[in-house]
Amino acid sequence: MSASRTNSAARKRLRSEPPDAERHATKVDKAAIDRIIETGIWLQAESRRLAKEQCARHGITATQLNALKLLQSVGDLSLSDLSKKLSATNSAITGLVDRMVDAGLVAREQSAEDRRVWKIRLTPEGRAMAKKVDVAPWEILQTALAALPPSKLEQLIATLLEVADHVENVIATRRERDE
Repeated sequence: MSASRTNSAARKRLRSEPPDAERHATKVDKAAIDRIIETGIWLQAESRRLAKEQCARHGITATQLNALKLLQSVGDLSLSDLSKKLSATNSAITGLVDRMVDAGLVAREQSAEDRRVWKIRLTPEGRAMAKKVDVAPWEILQTALAALPPSKLEQLIATLLEVADHVENVIATRRERDE
């Protein structure tokens, strides 16, 4: 069975399993939580699959694609800002940027405001590559989210931020416990 058929069947199953209204009203519904997690995993897996296809076609890595799309979207970033936005360590991003500089995709420039800070910017080649990769997961997700009504989009943002806060709290609690 093809990946798209499997993914389509999984999406249909995720949408077709409504939570039990009575249980949902009285306590958190495990099935609903499982569906949310499965959907998140599916979105991530589908994103990686699409990125892998695009990257192979254009001779770049998925992380390079993410960096290119991020820089295209938000503009120049410091190395530490790029690390934060890509959820990676500064040392990992330094290696990534080194390889992207070698490939002519980005340039590293010292900040005029603070000479300790290096800004990463797209080169014309990097900008062209970012534009050329037109079916990137980033753009597909942006299109899907833009299709939501503004009220649902705001609700989704608030909910995801709340979930992220809970995840950070759980991680912090576990770190404290393990120390």
